Amino acid sequence: MKKDKLQLFLKEGRIEAGCDEAGRGCLAGPVFAAAVILPANFENDLLNDSKKLTEKQRYALRPLIEQEALAFAVGIVDNHEIDQINILNASFLAMHRAVDQLSIRPQHLLIDGNRFKAYSGIPHTGIVKGDGKFLSIAAASILAKTYRDDYMDALHLEFPQYDWIKNKGYPTMHHRKIIREIGITSFHRKSFANLGDQLRLDF
Repeated sequence: MKKDKLQLFLKEGRIEAGCDEAGRGCLAGPVFAAAVILPANFENDLLNDSKKLTEKQRYALRPLIEQEALAFAVGIVDNHEIDQINILNASFLAMHRAVDQLSIRPQHLLIDGNRFKAYSGIPHTGIVKGDGKFLSIAAASILAKTYRDDYMDALHLEFPQYDWIKNKGYPTMHHRKIIREIGITSFHRKSFANLGDQLRLDF
C-alpha cells in the first residue's frame, strides 16, 4: 500500500520550521530536538517519520536534508537539566534551542504533538503525529534521532555495559537489569527513579 504523501507546508508562502524531538522516553542521555526549514520546491518520496525508517535510511536522508534545507539546527538539553525541569519542559526547551540557532527566522513553527510552550514572537501549530504528515517535521525527526544516536554511540564507548549502542538509553530489559546490578551513571536521569518501581514502567 502506498503511503500518504507528506505535505510541504501548512500554509503556502509562509516560512515554516518543522520541529521534533528524540529521546524523551529514555532513562539516560539528553533529549535532542531539531528545527528544519525546507524550500518551496523540496521533494523526497522516502522522507517520513524517523520511526518508520530503517537506521540506514535515516542516515542516508540526513545529509540530503542538511544540503537542501534553507536552514536547520539541533538543540540539546542534558540529563541534569531534565532532572531539574522535567522531561516535558526539557523537550520544549530543546526545540526552543534549535529554533534559536536557525539562520533564518521562521514565521511559524510546526510542532510534532499537541503540547508546546510558545516561542516568543513566533506562532505555532501543534500537529499530532506531525512527523508522518509534514515533510519539515519528518526532517526534524530524522536529524534529532540521528544526532542523538551518534551521541549515545559515543557514550557507549565509555559505558559499554549499558549497551547504549543498541538501546540508545531507552528502558530495555537489559538496560534495566544492568541498572539494578551496578547502578546508574552521571548520564542517567535520576528523576525517572531508575532504581525503584519505575523500572517496571513502560515509557
